[in-house]
Amino acid sequence: MRVKMASLTDQIPEPSERRNIPSKIRIMTPSPDAPANADSFREADEITYVDRKMAFICSKGNLDMAYPALIMAHSALNAGVHVDVFFTFWGLDIINKRTMDRLKFTMQGNAAIHFPTLEKYYPGLGYMHFSPSFGALPGMTKLSTWYMKNELQKMEIPPVRDMLEQIAQLGANLWACKLSADMMKLTPRHLHKCVRGIVDADTFIEMSEGAQIIFI
Repeated sequence: MRVKMASLTDQIPEPSERRNIPSKIRIMTPSPDAPANADSFREADEITYVDRKMAFICSKGNLDMAYPALIMAHSALNAGVHVDVFFTFWGLDIINKRTMDRLKFTMQGNAAIHFPTLEKYYPGLGYMHFSPSFGALPGMTKLSTWYMKNELQKMEIPPVRDMLEQIAQLGANLWACKLSADMMKLTPRHLHKCVRGIVDADTFIEMSEGAQIIFI
């Protein structure tokens, strides 16, 4: 397979040796002795996957769109799964050195927005949905971003930059979309050093053959 990519000027950490071990998924089924409305489960069979591959496609550059792929990729790597992550369109902001530390979280366009922390001030307030129009008010994007970063920090989830470095050290392959990079006037020197290269869509499709693909 011929891979078209632009080499990066920065040194890329060598991926760790992948563990060639089967990954297992434990299936939990309702306990037959429990009442119908009880949250009681028993461990059933295990499904074992060997030589699993996962490919994540990151197409959005919001803070809340960056973490799902990075966290799932981290978990997959710990289970010995081969992982590729493809950043395209605004998802390039996640690996762009000039924007990766300034990703934003906005209420606009998010009809499910609520703030669980408010529950301690008044019962039910933490699960009251706020209108997305609140996001248009001055300062709301900054406040929402601060809130999300603060909650992530409480849970000891590292910043985006650190997460990228962690999954790269675990063996993930990080790729930038050539078409999107050209459109946004990005070159290898603009990207985080853990990005292995800039590839076109055809090449990524070849590399991810047989993988479980998750589009975010």
